[in-house]
Amino acid sequence: MPQDAQGNALTIASEEAARAFDHMVAGFLTYRFDTGLRLKAVLKLDAEAPLPQAMAGAFALLAYDRGMVPRAEAALDRAAALPANPREAAHVAALRHWAAGHPERALTAWEAIVAEHPRDLLAFRLHHFTAFWMGAKGRMLALAQRAMPGWSDAVPGHGSMLACLCFAMEECGLYTPAEEAGRAAVALDPEELWAVHGVAHVLEMQGRRAEGLDWIAACEPGFGEGNNLMHHIWWHQAMFHLERREFDAALALYDTRFRNPGSRVTQAQPDLYIDVQNAASILWRLERQGAQGGARWQELADKAEARIGDTLSAFTQPHWMMALAAAGRFEAAGRMLAALEEAGRGNTPHAAVLREAALPACRAVLAHARGQHAAAVAALRPALGGLYRLGGSHAQLDVLEQLFLDAAMRAGQVADARLLLERVAARHPVPPARRIGYAEAALAVPH
Repeated sequence: MPQDAQGNALTIASEEAARAFDHMVAGFLTYRFDTGLRLKAVLKLDAEAPLPQAMAGAFALLAYDRGMVPRAEAALDRAAALPANPREAAHVAALRHWAAGHPERALTAWEAIVAEHPRDLLAFRLHHFTAFWMGAKGRMLALAQRAMPGWSDAVPGHGSMLACLCFAMEECGLYTPAEEAGRAAVALDPEELWAVHGVAHVLEMQGRRAEGLDWIAACEPGFGEGNNLMHHIWWHQAMFHLERREFDAALALYDTRFRNPGSRVTQAQPDLYIDVQNAASILWRLERQGAQGGARWQELADKAEARIGDTLSAFTQPHWMMALAAAGRFEAAGRMLAALEEAGRGNTPHAAVLREAALPACRAVLAHARGQHAAAVAALRPALGGLYRLGGSHAQLDVLEQLFLDAAMRAGQVADARLLLERVAARHPVPPARRIGYAEAALAVPH
């Protein structure tokens, strides 16, 4: 029976199809723009292979777009109707949980697959991705630590495992081993964009801004034909410039790199959740420092208004609201709040996250934009401890913490400003006085 590059048995017609499957998996792991075409090549060689059909469903779910869910379900129906080995059937079952709105069950299913097949890169990587967007960073790290003993440089895909280990450790505050793992991954494969991204996070958290800019510049030749993860890495580049008060450089990256409307990557998915998060959060941060987003907000607001009611990505909701509020579309903002309230009435873990974290964050964003700063503080204060459940990294969630701090300072609520400063000082190794979004408040608020 054919096997994948990591030695897992595949129900697939030929060795040629198996190698095409490996090529598709490699594209997925290293964020190549042509991964979808690679999948089509596998299916052309063998349309009856269950795992490629299941991956067609996974790719649809990765978009966090409710319009893609029927496509995912159809692909999973096709996969489920095909002969499959137990591992492949378990993959289909895990993805069905995700498509049905139960990602927490999918995590458990992927963990079971990896326990039996430590070199199942797809189960591991889908778990890593989904756990991150659920705020389950401890589970990301735990699975990486359990799986890594079965890997070495001799096994194809080891760089991707190291990249995931890097990011999981960084998000859990283990910066030194995280950097070591990420740099090792890039040394194995310069196109390992997740590792480039992970090291950028380490450098951001440690305030190593010059090194961060140098790291991204040095790694850029490996971006090649990358997908939207390139945009997110360029967002990190803009964040380093922002901390150095190089606002024009940050805006130039916005216009020419991570929100360039002429880019084929942007054109392929003009409202992809991660791109919207990048764009809205950097504009909000820049405007707080006196730079102007201008008409850039209108383009984002158009995308936001079209997606009202699509609540699959909890963390994207406050970013959509930033765009609507900044563009002055308050009627649309009201409709978005109503849609979130409705979605939050469900009896699922995701509905609870929407109700207890996304909705308060959106209310705070809107109140802040309207100059209702005390109301923004009141809306967000109860949710501060649970914002991590939205998903997103420390670097990304920072924008909501800055919003709370800014509202507290403008409302003259010193105790709330102090509360926020204490929270970020406890988690972030760089003191608030050395971070652009916190320095002014840190100097003004008595200890």
